[in-house]
Amino acid sequence: MLIIVAIFIAIPGGIFAYAYVQYEVPEPEDLANNQISTMYASDNNTQIARIVPPEGNRTHVSLDEIPDHVENAVLAAEDRDFWTNSGFSFTGFVRAALGKVTGNDSAGGGSTITQQYVKNTLVGNEVSYIRKARELVYSIKMTNQWEKEDILNSYLNTVYFGRNAYGLQAASLAYFDKDVEELTVEEGAMLAGIIQAPSNWDPAVDAQQSEQRWNYVLDGMVEMDALPEDQRAGMQFPHTEEQSAVSAYTEATGANGHIKDQVIAELEEVGISEDDVNTRGLRITTTIDPTVQNASVDAVDANLAPLQEDARAAAVTIDPSTGAVRGYFGGNEASGWDYANGATETGSTFKIMALAAALQQGIPLSQNYSSAPYDLTGITIGNVNNNTCGVCSIEEALMHSYNTSFMRLQQDLENTTQDTADMAYSLGVAESLPGIERTLTENGKQPYEGIVLGQYRSRPLDMAVAMATLTNRGVWHDPYFVQRVETNSGEVLYEHPNDEGERRVSAQVADNVIQAMKPIAGWSNGALAGGRESAAKTGTHQLGDTGLNKDTWMVGSTPQLASAVWVGAADNASAINNAWGGVMYGAGAPTQIWKQILDTSLADAEWESFPQAVPVSYGFNELSNATAWDPSWNSTPSTDSSGTTGGTTRGGGAGGEATREEETDSGTTPSPDAGDGARPSDPPEGGDTGGDDGGGGGGNAPAPPAPPSVDDVIGDLEDIFG
Repeated sequence: MLIIVAIFIAIPGGIFAYAYVQYEVPEPEDLANNQISTMYASDNNTQIARIVPPEGNRTHVSLDEIPDHVENAVLAAEDRDFWTNSGFSFTGFVRAALGKVTGNDSAGGGSTITQQYVKNTLVGNEVSYIRKARELVYSIKMTNQWEKEDILNSYLNTVYFGRNAYGLQAASLAYFDKDVEELTVEEGAMLAGIIQAPSNWDPAVDAQQSEQRWNYVLDGMVEMDALPEDQRAGMQFPHTEEQSAVSAYTEATGANGHIKDQVIAELEEVGISEDDVNTRGLRITTTIDPTVQNASVDAVDANLAPLQEDARAAAVTIDPSTGAVRGYFGGNEASGWDYANGATETGSTFKIMALAAALQQGIPLSQNYSSAPYDLTGITIGNVNNNTCGVCSIEEALMHSYNTSFMRLQQDLENTTQDTADMAYSLGVAESLPGIERTLTENGKQPYEGIVLGQYRSRPLDMAVAMATLTNRGVWHDPYFVQRVETNSGEVLYEHPNDEGERRVSAQVADNVIQAMKPIAGWSNGALAGGRESAAKTGTHQLGDTGLNKDTWMVGSTPQLASAVWVGAADNASAINNAWGGVMYGAGAPTQIWKQILDTSLADAEWESFPQAVPVSYGFNELSNATAWDPSWNSTPSTDSSGTTGGTTRGGGAGGEATREEETDSGTTPSPDAGDGARPSDPPEGGDTGGDDGGGGGGNAPAPPAPPSVDDVIGDLEDIFG
């Protein structure tokens, strides 16, 4: 007898006791399960994307959010004495055994809810006596250490319901396209009934078996006194949605797919790991403004519709005062190429970089330059249709986008092309990109003269940042997509800090660039509705010597929003044409997209104007038959919007890419090294009338005024700074 007792009682009891002491049951919050994280627009209501990890189509809900009749339905189906058992149910085991003997599959299994939860989260589903024994030990110990409510809540958020749905909230969406709080008694009973075999008992798979199981659950609820018998008698089996008709599985659609990618990358940068995203059911509030985003999508769709089939566009819109990305369109394919994050040649939009560098060094908007053809070591650079102003101010040259005037302006910079590149960095063009160690450079050396004409590549995102920096009077903000991140329990993991930004150029320089850009939208048939004030610049880049254009741009802003738009072909190696099959220019589709985005986004916004620009009128140094600038004036201070004194800067910055493209403008002559570093000129600009009338030439502009006296300079500074 002692041997029998030892074999059947003492030894198993001793093993159980040892295992009970050794096994450690985690706290409820430590058993993280993969679940959905959701991204919302800045209104905290419009859903942008769902991040669904493997086996993670679940959204955690508290027990308070689950209706009592749904809880009771699950208990009736899976564990009717849940509230009183110790984690193991002898009656449940007997009921399941009788069901096997009688062939009644609807009787369910013998495992308690606690055992099922332990199997799903701690011991796995291996078929073995050892696994089953571990499950029993963990279940009993969990029952002793956890509150019953915590066990039930955790189970309801992790159990699988089929249709790739884990937990009641995901199941409610998958089968009924509604939140769990809205489930009826009939619907709750249907979901509870399929837990034992969700893939087989889904009504779409086996409606008869599903309804049989549904009846079993409702009868059990009556037996538990959880459902009045007369109410149960009149119930009808609920209708379920077609799996393809509900959105429970959608991660992101259309342009939102690229926003999701940007958000995921930014979360990593701020220290929120992939594990956090996959297991903590995060609620991510982005900076995206639904009005701006919808305007961006609609504008692109409307303006690309009449174009060639492979026409593509990108549009990025930023709040200049904060750096928040309000609209982001990189393409309509959620998992396709993100054109807003892809770098292409920028054309004449880069003239604003050289202009800012010139103003920083004391060259005023009023300084005259010849627009005659420009000879660059044997390459003749001209303007579209050979148009010219003869000799005119650099401000007028920007409006007409005269290539030749800007080549001469850049030559007058202290460090010529490098100053154009450094200003671009300062304003927000990226110094490096994945796979490109250094942008805006010629194999690590000083860029070619074509940089001012958009020879090198930058992203629409970077150009929007640069435009935002100018609009914000020279104060740069790092662009961002993530405003706030919370866990499903309400814990705030991250909130974007409010910062004052970083001054990159003086307010006076930025204001003067904006001043020069004000007429261009109207000149390019893109004046904003009601005459709202704007600053803008178009740009195009030719496709080799074909006379066709490959890249077309419009960058610009109002005081409230800065936006950059690119239009080109899908492969970025073919020509982009207008709706009539002619050559596309920046004043075409890009300008109309830009205009529609800002008109729609600002329809209800207050009218705002840019600050009045204080002219740059100092720093001259006359040399015979040429124009040059005294480097000693490069750091002339100016006053920013708050009244503080800011200096000029060179270098530093964030955002942009550059690679060299061997292209030449109409009327230019390729250099002997065109295959290995040709210096391209700018292609024609939409709305531009610049060109070559055969007059003038490099260094033949009228001499600048004589250097000012000390008294004159002091007087000017007193006028500016009070």
